[in-house]
Amino acid sequence: MNHRTVVSGGVPLAVYEQGDPSGPTVVLVHGYPDTHHVWDDVAAALTTDGYHVVRYDVRGAGASGAPSGLRGYRLRQLADDLFAVADAVSPDKPVHLAAHDWGSIQSWEAVTSPQAAARIASYTTLSGPCLDHVGHWARRRLARPSPRHVGQLLGQAAHSWYIVLFHAPVLAPAAWRLGLAGQWGRVLSYVEGVTPRAGHPQRTLTADAVRGIALYRANMLPRLLRPRQRPTAVPVQLVTLTEDHYVSPALSDDLDRWAPRLWRRTLTAGHWSALLEKGPTVAQMIKDLAAHADGVPATRAQERAARARRGTFAGKLSVVTGGGSGIGRATALAFAEQGADIVVCDLDFDAAERTAELARFLGAKAHAYRVDVSDGAAVDAFAAEVAAAHGVPDIVVNNAGVGHSGTFLQTTEKEWRRVLDVNLWGVIHGCRAFGTLMADRGEGGHIVNLASAAAYLPSKILAAYATSKAAVFMLSDCLRAELAPAGIGVSTICPGIVNTNITRTTTFSGQSADQLATTRDRVSGLYAKRNFTPDKVARQILRAVRKDKAVVPVTPEARAARFLGRVSPALLRAAARFDIG
Repeated sequence: MNHRTVVSGGVPLAVYEQGDPSGPTVVLVHGYPDTHHVWDDVAAALTTDGYHVVRYDVRGAGASGAPSGLRGYRLRQLADDLFAVADAVSPDKPVHLAAHDWGSIQSWEAVTSPQAAARIASYTTLSGPCLDHVGHWARRRLARPSPRHVGQLLGQAAHSWYIVLFHAPVLAPAAWRLGLAGQWGRVLSYVEGVTPRAGHPQRTLTADAVRGIALYRANMLPRLLRPRQRPTAVPVQLVTLTEDHYVSPALSDDLDRWAPRLWRRTLTAGHWSALLEKGPTVAQMIKDLAAHADGVPATRAQERAARARRGTFAGKLSVVTGGGSGIGRATALAFAEQGADIVVCDLDFDAAERTAELARFLGAKAHAYRVDVSDGAAVDAFAAEVAAAHGVPDIVVNNAGVGHSGTFLQTTEKEWRRVLDVNLWGVIHGCRAFGTLMADRGEGGHIVNLASAAAYLPSKILAAYATSKAAVFMLSDCLRAELAPAGIGVSTICPGIVNTNITRTTTFSGQSADQLATTRDRVSGLYAKRNFTPDKVARQILRAVRKDKAVVPVTPEARAARFLGRVSPALLRAAARFDIG
């Protein structure tokens, strides 16, 4: 890594370069109380891919000099520093910019400056909003204090408690000098489970931290109380960190107003763990935008990210198994109505294609596949093909299922295998294949598994079916615990009697072909009279994903059985002795 000094406004800045000088230049700007070392993993990944990577210690931090007074920490001076570094390391071509925390705040000042169009090719921002944008954001919510707006204001105030401390004349500097700097590693380990990379002696971190308080005092109140109009034409990629304890996602709600060329990405990480533990993922996001800004066609993830605010699920990719009819079709269309792109699979390809066609009428990009979910290799191949052709999905709905009625002693081994292969193994295959892709991607997601009220409502004539659904219920709870650290939610949907065509394919133990047809007609008639439609289940599925609900009983009888199972499970067991079919 090469080192040079760039002087800006009389302050010497320590600048570090690595990688191919002829490659695209990416400038990485650190936050508070960090130095350029916080970008080590990101820089290594970018360098490997041929980028010219530039980092510098911002004024007052690391090996750089410090201004003598509060005025030297104002955003205008910090933006001038960035432009001075960019001019020194890439005088003939604009640079790609990525920044974190206070590095992002000061980079916004540069990105929204008139000279940005000629000097900055793209901007990736993590955990640091433009203070002027925040000022307008707060004003809009104070002017229209709806419950949602009040909740957003209170939520961000709770996130920003430390800003008040930093404005206190004595408390914040004293806290750093009396030992907070010496405990910084423990603080990060406790809050986020990561270890900081200071890159300099502890006494220097103390001095940096004390000086850096001036960033807050010089800029926060002036910009929040008197916000300026700060639009930009620079391509901006906002990376929202789902576990950020300091910057709430709500702060970016109005960002499209200021940055019309906006891509929204999500990373399952905390404020510092995004860089210290998921550097390669962050680097890939930076490369995606940089390449696109340089003329490379947008990736599928970018195409969806550009649409991320146009509907509740806009910019998301949803995969639905058993999507050719019933709950699967209704769910696929419900996601399409909310802006998601759709992939549906079914044993009946024509039915799946019809669902995809209906989704296209709603404006979604939709694709159909023929897949037997009971075949693990086929599901693995399906997942790989979806990822290659359309990207890693954000939502997977394991809906495919079959019905069966029969007591335990009546149900044959062949019937047991059919029910378990589809209802249980189909869910296992889907969770494994797509869950692995989601976890490896590192951007979170959601898995929905269709169980049934039969999962907790025993019946002597539903031995195989209830067993399969109870297994799905428990599998989902186990998977939810396992995937939570990856930001992947898991919901179990438990419908009761829903008017779908599952009754037309349900098998009944011990019945001849003629008897089977008669029984199917009778049960289908009962379900039709009940007339609880699949679209009502689909609405609950979308709600479960939005709110990350663990278990969702659907239909009154499903909710009643769930309640009764908690209050008096013995009564449910007694009721299981009766024939309910």
